[in-house]
Amino acid sequence: MTDSETLTCYKHPNRETMLRCNKCERPICSQCAVLTPTGYRCKECVRGQQKIFDNAQAGDFIIAVVVAAGLAYFGSYITAFIGFFTIFASPFLGMVIVEAIKKLIRNRRSRPLFIAATAAAALGSLPMLIARILALAAGLQFGSFNVYALLPLIWQGAFTILVTGSVYYRLTGIKIG
Repeated sequence: MTDSETLTCYKHPNRETMLRCNKCERPICSQCAVLTPTGYRCKECVRGQQKIFDNAQAGDFIIAVVVAAGLAYFGSYITAFIGFFTIFASPFLGMVIVEAIKKLIRNRRSRPLFIAATAAAALGSLPMLIARILALAAGLQFGSFNVYALLPLIWQGAFTILVTGSVYYRLTGIKIG
């Protein structure tokens, strides 16, 4: 290869490369390359393609919020009965929430929709978390505290964090940095 044929990354002109985006043909370095099922693409082409698939409708937001909040609220009651197993059940419930949302909105998607569903899942699990905090505070106020009184609060907090994270990551999928 001669100097006239040497390619440099379009974003990093000091990096030599032999790789090109398979959509726009720009030279890209390994840091700028995103592996897709059809080959390497630059981040701009991938972002542009993702925007095409944002097709959620206004009604989808209502459905997603109601389903996520309702199932998370229902699931938050289960933690009182399963204790330690909450750390296994919460991600599973997150998956159930996402699958229910996807089925009801017919797999339409948009980033604001995913954020709304995630926030709804978090809000749906908060009433039980707040109840656990208040119960612990009441116990402390009357002097009846023991270490075991913390466990329901710990499991409820773990549920809120795990179900919210599971919903978000299952809805959003792969992220381009």
